[in-house]
Amino acid sequence: MHHSGRVTSEERFWLMGEERFALLVTYRRDGTGVATTVWVARDGDHLVVTTPSGSGKVKRLHRDQRVLLVPCGRLGRVPFGAAVVSAVGRVAGPDGDQPSAVAALSAKYGLQYRLVLALEGAARRRRGGDAGRVILRLQPEAPA
Repeated sequence: MHHSGRVTSEERFWLMGEERFALLVTYRRDGTGVATTVWVARDGDHLVVTTPSGSGKVKRLHRDQRVLLVPCGRLGRVPFGAAVVSAVGRVAGPDGDQPSAVAALSAKYGLQYRLVLALEGAARRRRGGDAGRVILRLQPEAPA
C-alpha cells in the first residue's frame, strides 16, 4: 500500500487473491459479460482459478482474454462498493499439469476444495467422459 492511502489497480488485483470468492466476468463473442462465482488464490505472479474444462468460461477465454474480477459472496452477491479489477486470463491447462496452482487453491480452501474435486471425480467416473478441471491463470491488465 502507498502512504497516500490510494490503492493502485495492481494492488487491488493482488488483494482479490485474498477474497473467499470472486465473480469472474468473461466475454461472449457479442461482447456480453458472463459472471460466474469462482475460487481464487495467488500462485506466484498469477492469480489462479479452477473450473471444469467444459465450462463456458474456458471457451470464452480462448477467444477473448479480457476478464473482470469482483469480490463476492458464495452465491455471487457483490458487496456494495466492491472494487472491480480488470485482468487478463488464459487457460493454463489441466489441473494435473498445474501442481503449484492446485497447491495454492488446496491450501486456501482446504477440505472444501478437496471435497468438490472428489465429488466431481466420482461423477465423472460414473459418466465416463469429460476431461476434469483446468486452471485459469490471471494477471493484472497491462496499464494503458
